[in-house]
Amino acid sequence: MSVGFVLLVHEALDRSEQLARHLADRGCPVVIHLDNRLGADKISQFQNTFEDEALISFVPIRRCEWGTWSLVSATLDATASLLDQHQDIRYVYLASGSCLPLRPIGELVEFLERHADTDFIESVTVEDVDWTVGGLDRERFSLWFPFGWKSNRRAFDATVELQRFFRVSRHIPGDLTPHLGSQWWCLTRKTLEKILNDPDRDRYTKFFKTTWIPDESFFQTLVRKHSSHISSRSLTLSKFDHRGKPHVFYDDHLPLLRRSDCFFARKVWRKADKLYRSFLSDLSLPKNMAEPTPGVIDRVFLSASHRRRYGRDGLYMAGRHPRDNALVAVSAAPYWVFQGVETVFPGFSSWFSSFSGAQVHGHLFAPDRVEFADSQSMTSGSLTDLPTLRDYRPGQFLTNLIWNTRGERQAFHFGPGDRQAVTKTIKRDDHANVFIISGAWSIDLFERHKLGEDVRKRAADLQRIEAAHLTLLRDRWCRARVRIWSLSDVAHDPNLIFKEIFDSVSGVSEAGPIPQMADLEGLADFLQSLRDSGMNPHLTGDFTADLEMPRQPDAAIRPYLVT
Repeated sequence: MSVGFVLLVHEALDRSEQLARHLADRGCPVVIHLDNRLGADKISQFQNTFEDEALISFVPIRRCEWGTWSLVSATLDATASLLDQHQDIRYVYLASGSCLPLRPIGELVEFLERHADTDFIESVTVEDVDWTVGGLDRERFSLWFPFGWKSNRRAFDATVELQRFFRVSRHIPGDLTPHLGSQWWCLTRKTLEKILNDPDRDRYTKFFKTTWIPDESFFQTLVRKHSSHISSRSLTLSKFDHRGKPHVFYDDHLPLLRRSDCFFARKVWRKADKLYRSFLSDLSLPKNMAEPTPGVIDRVFLSASHRRRYGRDGLYMAGRHPRDNALVAVSAAPYWVFQGVETVFPGFSSWFSSFSGAQVHGHLFAPDRVEFADSQSMTSGSLTDLPTLRDYRPGQFLTNLIWNTRGERQAFHFGPGDRQAVTKTIKRDDHANVFIISGAWSIDLFERHKLGEDVRKRAADLQRIEAAHLTLLRDRWCRARVRIWSLSDVAHDPNLIFKEIFDSVSGVSEAGPIPQMADLEGLADFLQSLRDSGMNPHLTGDFTADLEMPRQPDAAIRPYLVT
C-alpha cells in the first residue's frame, strides 16, 4: 500500500521544502499547492528547487484566504492531480507546509494497511459540535457568506446581521447532512474518486462556496455520503485555544509530541530546529505500533488554556490582572483571619502557631503600623511596615504577602479598629478563612472603662464598623470561608470556635490544650451601663452575668479525622 500527500503551502518555504523532500525520499508522491500571496519570485524559486524530484509536483496556484472556498478548491485540484499521476496510491493524506511528521512514514503505511478501506476524518454532526468559536455553527450552512472574514470584515458582519434580521434561511441539499471537523484528513482513493466524480458535485460546490469555513465541512459532509467505513478522528495532532486559534508547537514541546503517538502535528514553529532535527532525522527509533491517541495530552492543553485565560491564583501582572468575578482565587494560598479571637483568648496566637505551623502576624492593617510577626519591619517580598504604602493598595498588599510566602501558612488579626478597605478583597477570596467573635471589642473598652474613660461613643463607632464588616462577609456572593460567633456564644461554649479552626487546617492530626479565656468578670454590668446610656451593644449577643465567669473548656480538642 502507498500513500500520497497533498501539501497546502502558505508560508515558511524552507520548512515546506524539508517536509516535501522527507516524504519523497520515503517513496511518497507529493502534490503541492502554493498560495499566490507568496509572490511570483518566491514561488518560481521554490518550484525550481524540485526539478530533480520525480515524486514532487505542483498544481496551478491560486490566492487562498482563510474561511473561504479557495482552500477547498486548492485541495480538490491537488487531490485530483495526485490521483491522476499515481494510480498505485491507496490513500491521500492532507497536510500543510507547517506540519511535521511525528513518526516514521513506514509506521503510517503499516497503520493504514491494518485499517484498509477506512477513511480517517473528523466528521461530527452540527448538533454535536462543541468547539466552534464565534457563534456560527448551524448558521454557517443556513446563511450566505459572500465576503471573507479577514479581507472584508465589515461587509462580512453586515451581511450576517442583515440576514439574521430578515431571518434568511438558505436551502441545504436534501441528500446531505451537514458535518463539521478538522480539515486535516487521510482518505481512501475510493472515497475521494467518488467525491470528485459525484454527478451532483456542481450542486454541492455551489452550496459550499458560500458557506462559512467550508474546509471544515465540505469533505466532512460528503465523506458521509460516499464512505463505507469512517473513523471520525484525525491522524494529525492539532490543538486550538479558547479563541479558535491553533496552538503553535515549539522545541520544548518535544516530549509532549512524542506522547501523542499521532503521525503528524500542526502547527510547528518554523524556527523549532530541535523538533525538525528530531522528527526528520534518519535515526533508528523503536518501532511504535500504538494507535494515535491525542487525548492523552488533552489535560496539558486544557490546563494551558485555563492558565492562559485566567492566570494563576494570587499572581498579579500588568497583562493578567484578575477581574472581580475571576474564576481563580485572589490570593495564592489559604490564610487565616482572626477577629476578636486574641482578645477573648489572650494566648491564642502562640497556640495557633504551635499546632498549625503558621506565621501569625498581629494587626496587619492597624492604623499606625503594619504589625508583622516577631515585630519585623520588613518581610518577604520587601513588604515594609509603613502604613502609607500598605494603604495605597490594601488588597494587593495582602495578596503580595501571601504570594511571597507560598509554602508557609499565614494568619493575622483584624478588628473594627483596623483599616477596613481590605475587607472587599477578603470577601471575594476563596483562600480566606475568617473567624470572627463579634462584640469582642467590648472587652478592650471594658478595661478602659475601669480607668474612668468615657467609652460610649467609641463603643458605638466600633459596633457600627463591625456591623458593616459583617454585612459584607454575610453577602450571598462572599467566596471566603467565614464563621461568626457572638461573644456570648463563645463564652457559653469555647470549644465551638476551636473545633472550626481545627477543621480549617489540613495536615494536622490533633491540637493541644486550648488557651484560657480572658477574665470577663464585670463585663455584663459594663454592657448594661452602655445600654443605660443609650447605646445597645447587640453584637455581643445576650451576654448576662452568668457568662462572666469563663467556663473551663476541655483540656484538649478530641482528635478526629479531617477529610
